[in-house]
Amino acid sequence: MSNPQYDKADAKALLDDRGYKGALIRGQNPALLFEKGVRERITDSYYWKEQCFGLNAATLCDRAVDIKFIGGTTGLMGKPTPFLCLAFKLIQLVPEKEVILEYLNFPEDDGDDSDDEAKAENGGEQLEGGIQDLNAAGKLGYFKYLRCLAAFYIRLAWEPVEIYKTLEPLLTDYRKIKRRTTDGFILTYVDQFIDDLLTKDRVCATALWKMPSRANLEDLDLLDPRESPLGDEIDDLDDGSVRSVPRDSRDSSVRSVTPRSPQSDQKNQELGAGAEAEAETGIDDIVASTAGKRDDEEMMKA
Repeated sequence: MSNPQYDKADAKALLDDRGYKGALIRGQNPALLFEKGVRERITDSYYWKEQCFGLNAATLCDRAVDIKFIGGTTGLMGKPTPFLCLAFKLIQLVPEKEVILEYLNFPEDDGDDSDDEAKAENGGEQLEGGIQDLNAAGKLGYFKYLRCLAAFYIRLAWEPVEIYKTLEPLLTDYRKIKRRTTDGFILTYVDQFIDDLLTKDRVCATALWKMPSRANLEDLDLLDPRESPLGDEIDDLDDGSVRSVPRDSRDSSVRSVTPRSPQSDQKNQELGAGAEAEAETGIDDIVASTAGKRDDEEMMKA
């Protein structure tokens, strides 16, 4: 007789049964991506018990659109923010990659679909799996905090090559966001938050796993060299600086590399002879003064 099936709480299914039938991330329980102290604060928080219980990949968007700031833990007691609680919920759900990519570029419902398709065709960058990044075409995801939440999950759960390919296009998102720290609120930007995810070891009270650098992945031919969006502008500035060089400076540079003439050699010789004569005269004066001092000392001794 088989054991009866019971409905289990989310915390029990996450912490107890994950190693048997749940999805793993890099061969381990996804909950271990968060530190133990942070996990306990999240599961004991009021927001987790009331707002995060029973969520799935679709209903989580309803909570994410209500987020007003990003952050980790706040206050002296280390109270977790709603952003961190929803990130832990995403770790528990382990949604498919297509769902996370939809979080990144979640469009506005009132927009015109034909205009969005035209923008994507004109400037959208093709990502892995045939998905276009609407951010490259100037069409940003409507919910910027949902985009930050998805980027934070990608940095925790995905592989290095996928992380770089997916997050680097978001460095062109310059929208302002609020970030809560232990001392209060600060103003930052989406691209700054993405850069922190790619470069720092700890973001939002969470220790990020050590990711290989981009240079190492380029040496292994796993990534192509990144082209800066400012490459064309830098080339234009270089061309403009060359064209704006004054004519006098060009003539002086040309004169400096021209061969010497006999007249210039004669002038140099005359200047050199005059300098040698002045040096000899100075030496004679020093010798005469030294001899006079010696004579005076001998007379004093006598």
